[in-house]
Amino acid sequence: MESALKPRSKIRFVPLYFLLPNLAGFLVFTAGPVIYSFVASFTNLNLQGTMDTRFVGVQNYTELAHDERFWLNFINTVYLMLGTPVSIALSLWLAILLHRKIRGGDTFKALLFLPSVTSGVAIMILWKNLYNPDFGPINSAIEAVLHSLGFANAHGPQWLQSTNNLAALDVEHVGIAKSQFGLGARDALNILGIWAAIGGSNMLLYLAGLSNIAPELTEAAQVDGAGNWHVFKRITWPQLAPTTFFIVVMSIIGGLQGGFETARVMTQGGPAGTTSTMAYYIYTKAFQEYRIGYASAVSWLLFAMILAFTLVNWRFGNKDATLA
Repeated sequence: MESALKPRSKIRFVPLYFLLPNLAGFLVFTAGPVIYSFVASFTNLNLQGTMDTRFVGVQNYTELAHDERFWLNFINTVYLMLGTPVSIALSLWLAILLHRKIRGGDTFKALLFLPSVTSGVAIMILWKNLYNPDFGPINSAIEAVLHSLGFANAHGPQWLQSTNNLAALDVEHVGIAKSQFGLGARDALNILGIWAAIGGSNMLLYLAGLSNIAPELTEAAQVDGAGNWHVFKRITWPQLAPTTFFIVVMSIIGGLQGGFETARVMTQGGPAGTTSTMAYYIYTKAFQEYRIGYASAVSWLLFAMILAFTLVNWRFGNKDATLA
């Protein structure tokens, strides 16, 4: 009896052997660095080797709480997320249009999704030239319109070279400065983010959600005399609540930990640090100032913010999605 059971028990462990390479990769390249950064956040670890590494407790976190530059980067990150609701709304609008089986719909889907599969660096370099205040097509079009309206001396915004923003945020301190009101680098990156997001994965998720809505519900509402707006308000939007919940959560998580690529490629965090996000701040602290311990503390604080938001949103924002 025992001899008959032994081969079967050995077979149960065979799949584990195939999982070992993936598990080893996870431990070495994911779990290991995460644990290391957590420990490092409580030390004064410095890559320059100018001081002995020692345990400093919560000193990095205390310094972080009083670091105005960190909070300016946090404000930049939140400001660059202001385009998220717009991009989600436009993604839904495009999904509804494409769901109506318009002529050439598959071609439009491919064209709209193209920015999502194109090299991000190539797109950013392209937009960097589009935003050029001297010869960029965007300013050329704006100035042509203004001149046709009689504003002969009008000029387009400086875009990536300007610290202005529509919220009039101060550059050096946390607060408002009326002199900073206008269009600048942060608004330019917001426009780029909206353009890149509206035809991406959010649109595809909404298309999938729309295809799962029973056509009988829409047809019954239309027979009862409901117009397009009432059909959307009473049927389409409630049925899309789970999809919207997922998109909102993932978009905000991505926004909080994003912004590094655009800052690195397009602005290097400038002008005057106005496009430096929390992710870019971690990079500068770790690999330009070599303060690995402090950068690790910033990373874990960012993780805590994302976790707190996700838990709150799951607790309160998931109600409508569950009911739907």
